Amino acid sequence: MDRAPFVSRESELGGLDWALERSGKDGPAVVDITGEAGIGKSRLLAEFGARARHRGVTVLFGRATEYERHSPFLPFADALADLEPQAPQGFAALARLAPVLSGTAEWPLGGPDHRDRFGLHRMMTEALCHLSGERLLMILDDLHWADPASLEMLDHLIRHPVSSSVLLVVSRRDRQAPTALTASLTRGLETGAVLRISLGPLEERACVEELAGDLPSARAAEIYAASEGNPLYFLALSQSCRKAGFPQPLSAALPDPDVFGVSNDPAGLGALLLDELSALRPLERRTVEAVAVLGDRTTVDLLGVLTGAQGTDIRNTLDELARRDLVRPGPGGRGLTLRHPLIRALVHNGIEPWRREEYHRLAAAELTRIGAPVTDRAHHVDQSVTSWDATAADVLTEAAERTATTAPATSAHWLGAVLRILPNTPEHLARRRELTLLRARALGVSGGLKESRDLLYQLIDMPGTDGDDTVRISAVALCSLIQRNLDEYREAEALLRRELARKPGPSPAQRVELGLELGTAAVFASRYGEVREELAETLAAARSLGDETGEAAVLSVAAMGEAYVGDMAASRRFTEQATALVDDLTDNDVAHLCESLVRLGWTEAFLEHFTDTERHAERGLEVARRTGRLYMLSQLLLCKAYAHFSTCRITTAIELVDEAESVARAVGSSQLLGFTLALRSVILAQAYPQGDPRPLAVAGDAASVAGSSHTWWGTAYQCLLAYAALSAGDPHRARDVMLEAGGRDLGRLQRSMRPNHLELLVTTSLAIGDTAEAERWAELAHEEASRLGLAAKRAAGLRSLAQVAHRRGDLVAAARLYAEAAEENRRSGTTLREVQSLLFGAPLMMAVGEGSRASAMWHRGRRLAAEGGAGWLLGVAERVRPKVFRGAIEEPDVLSGLTPREREVAELVAEGLTSREAATKLYLSTRTVDGHLARIYRKTGVSSRAALAALVARNGAG
Repeated sequence: MDRAPFVSRESELGGLDWALERSGKDGPAVVDITGEAGIGKSRLLAEFGARARHRGVTVLFGRATEYERHSPFLPFADALADLEPQAPQGFAALARLAPVLSGTAEWPLGGPDHRDRFGLHRMMTEALCHLSGERLLMILDDLHWADPASLEMLDHLIRHPVSSSVLLVVSRRDRQAPTALTASLTRGLETGAVLRISLGPLEERACVEELAGDLPSARAAEIYAASEGNPLYFLALSQSCRKAGFPQPLSAALPDPDVFGVSNDPAGLGALLLDELSALRPLERRTVEAVAVLGDRTTVDLLGVLTGAQGTDIRNTLDELARRDLVRPGPGGRGLTLRHPLIRALVHNGIEPWRREEYHRLAAAELTRIGAPVTDRAHHVDQSVTSWDATAADVLTEAAERTATTAPATSAHWLGAVLRILPNTPEHLARRRELTLLRARALGVSGGLKESRDLLYQLIDMPGTDGDDTVRISAVALCSLIQRNLDEYREAEALLRRELARKPGPSPAQRVELGLELGTAAVFASRYGEVREELAETLAAARSLGDETGEAAVLSVAAMGEAYVGDMAASRRFTEQATALVDDLTDNDVAHLCESLVRLGWTEAFLEHFTDTERHAERGLEVARRTGRLYMLSQLLLCKAYAHFSTCRITTAIELVDEAESVARAVGSSQLLGFTLALRSVILAQAYPQGDPRPLAVAGDAASVAGSSHTWWGTAYQCLLAYAALSAGDPHRARDVMLEAGGRDLGRLQRSMRPNHLELLVTTSLAIGDTAEAERWAELAHEEASRLGLAAKRAAGLRSLAQVAHRRGDLVAAARLYAEAAEENRRSGTTLREVQSLLFGAPLMMAVGEGSRASAMWHRGRRLAAEGGAGWLLGVAERVRPKVFRGAIEEPDVLSGLTPREREVAELVAEGLTSREAATKLYLSTRTVDGHLARIYRKTGVSSRAALAALVARNGAG
C-alpha cells in the first residue's frame, strides 16, 4: 500500500500554524489533538512537523506506545533523542536530562531542588527554555498510552507553561485517554494554556478524488459511506476493492475504533488490514511479528536475534516490507516501526502467546548482553516471565528501585510483577514482606492511596519471620499515614491501638514509633486532648531510651496539639524544646524527622515565629526531596507559602503553593488537595485586583475535590474557603461557610486562629447589615486575642472593634484601633495584615484631623503592598487615596516599589517592545522578562501593557 497523499486538513494545519506563531506571546502553550483511531492524528502531526522544520523551527518528536505503557517518560525521552549533539552546550544539565528520562542515568542530578520527580519536571521546563532559541516545537503522539510519569510531566508543563517560544503539541484518542490526562488538558483549556483541535471525518470530495481517484466514483462513494470518513478504514477498504473486489455484504456500521479488533468488526476491516500479511513469506511474517513485539525501538540486530536470520537476510526482508509500507522508520528516524499502531495491535495480539513470550525473552537476553538500561530490559522481562525466575526478579526489582523516585507508579508495577511470580513458600516469606512494603510505599507516593492501604493490611496480617516485627511495625506506621491522607483517622487510631496491645508486644523503641503516630493522628483529627496523657508517656519513653530523634518528634506533636487547643504557653515551651533538639541533630538524624519539621513549622507559624517557620520548612524540604517523602513535600511547601503570605511576599507565596499543588495532585489525597487549592485561592485573591475571576475559579476547584470533615485539614480548608468567598464579594456565603466549619459556638475552630476567623465574621455581619451580631463577634475576638497573648491575634481583635466603631460613627475610636492593630502586626511580622490595618485606618485618621499621620500610614501601606506584590491591597490604596489626601491629591510614585531591573522592563514595555524584544535588549531570556512583568503587574496594580505604559507616562521614566 503506497503512502497516501495528505488531504482535507487545511483548517487544522492553519490552527497549528497560528499556535506556533503565537508561542511565547499570548498564544497557547499546548495544542491538544483529539480524534478516534485512524482518523489521521499522526499524519497531521507529521505534516505539521515537516512544515515547521522547513520554516527553521527546531522539532522534537516523541510517541507513547501501547505495549510499553510501563516504560517511564518514553515519549519525552524519544523527543529529546532528536536533539543535535551540540544542543547541550552551555547547559550541562541538559546533557544528563535525556539519559535520566531514558533510564541510562541515575536521578538525582544533584542539588536540593533536583532530588524529587518534581525537580525533574522543573528541569524539563528549564531545558525547553534553553532549547527554544528562536522557536521550538515538541510533538508527543498517542499520549492515551503514556505512562503515569509522563502524564505528570505534561501536567506540570500545562500548569506552568514555558514562557519562551516553545509549543507542545500532543495527540490522543478521546475515549482511551486516562482521566488524569483529560483532566489536565481540560484545566488548561479553562486557563487558556491549551488549544484543542478535534479531528473529524475527512471531507467526502477530497477523500474520494485524492485517495480513490482510480475507482469508479459510485464505488468510491460507497466506500466513503462505509468508512464514515475515517482515512485508515477508507484506505483499507479501497485497497481490498482493488485487489479482490468489494467485500459483500458491505455494512455501513463501523467498529468501535477504540477497541478495534476482528471480533467486533462488522465491516471486516481488521481482516482487511491483516490481509496484507497473508502473502508474506515466513521470514517476512516473523520479522513483522518481531517489530510488533519490539515497538519503536526495533533495530536490525534485535530483529536478527528474534527471528534467527542473518543480517543480510534481515535487511533484504526489511526492504521488501518497506516497499509494502508495512515497516517505516520510527520517530525521528530512529529504529523501525509498523505503519500504524492498529497494525501493531492486530499483529501483536495475533501471535501465539508462547511465541510472543519467547520473542520478549530473547529481547531481554540480548539487551542484557549489550548492557541496555535496566528499564528497557524490565519491559521485556515483565512480558515474558510466567514462573519463578530469580534472575528475572532481580532485573525487575532493580528497575523498580531505579524508578522509585522519578516514576513510582512504574516502580509499583514492576514490584507487583515480582510478587506475582514469587513462590508463596516459607523460604521466600521475608522477601515477599519487604517487596510488599516497597510496593505499598511506591503506590502511596504515586496517588494509589487506597491500593496502598489495602496492600499494607495484607502485609500486617502476614506471619513474621524469626520473631522480628520490624517490617510489620513499619507497615503499621505507613498504613496509619496513608489512612490519614484518606481522612480515615478513626481507622488509623484503631490499627495503632491494636498493635500496641499485641502480646508480647512491640519493643520500647517501636512503642515510641507507634505512640508518636497515634498522637499525630489525634492532632490532625482534632482530638489532641484524648491522647495528651499517652503522648506524655511516649515522650518519657523516648527520653528513657536516649532517643533524641524520637523525643524531638513527640515534642513537635505536643507543640502543635497545644497550639490547636489554644494553650500557647505550653505550645511555646514544647516548641523551644523540640527546636533545641532538631537544630543540634545531624542531617542523617534529621532524615527521620521530615513530618516533625512539618509540625514544627506550622506551630511556629501559629506562634508568629515566621523566620523559624521558614528555616525548618527549608530543612524539611531538603529532607523530603532527598528521601522521597512526597506526602511531606506538599505540606512543607504549604507551610512555607503560608509564612510568605503572612509576611506579604505574595509573588513567592504563589510559586510555592503552585508547586505544592503539583505534589498534592500526585499524592491523591482529596483533603490535602482541597486545602492546597483553598490556600492558593486566598493567596491569589491578594495578588490580583478586586474582581479578577481566577481566585474564585480556584476556590471552586477546591470545593469540588474536598468534602467537609471536622479534622484539622477539613476545618482549615473550609475556613480558607470562607475567606475566598469574602474576597469574591459574597459575605453571606463567607459567613455560612465559616459557621459550618466552626459550628454555632465556633468550638471546632482552632483556638489559636479563632480571632482571625471572628474578624471575618465581623466583616460579613456588617456587610449583610447585622450590626448586633458583628458587635458580639468583635467582643469575642478581642477576648480570645487577649487570652492568647499573640500580637497578630490582638491586631485581629482590634480591627474587629475598629469595624464596629466605624459602623457606629465613632471615627476617633476606629482610627485609633486600626493604628494600634497596625503596630501589633508590625511587631509580629504579619506584614499583610499590617498593610490592611494601615490602609483601612488611613482615611479615618484623616477624617479626625490627623493628616500627617494619615499620609504616613497610607504611604507605608502602599509601599509594603507594592513590594510584596499584593495587588488587591494596591487597589485598596488607590480607592482610599482621595479620602486620605483630599483636595491637593498627593500623586505617589507608584513605580518606587520596583527593583531597578523591573523598572527597566517597565520602561521598555511602555515604549511598545514585546517581551522578546525587551529580552534581547536587556540580554535576558523571554521567560525572565515575563516573570519580571508579572511582578510589575502585581506591585503596581495594573493588569495590561497599555495600563502599565500609561502609568509609566504619568510617573515619568526618569
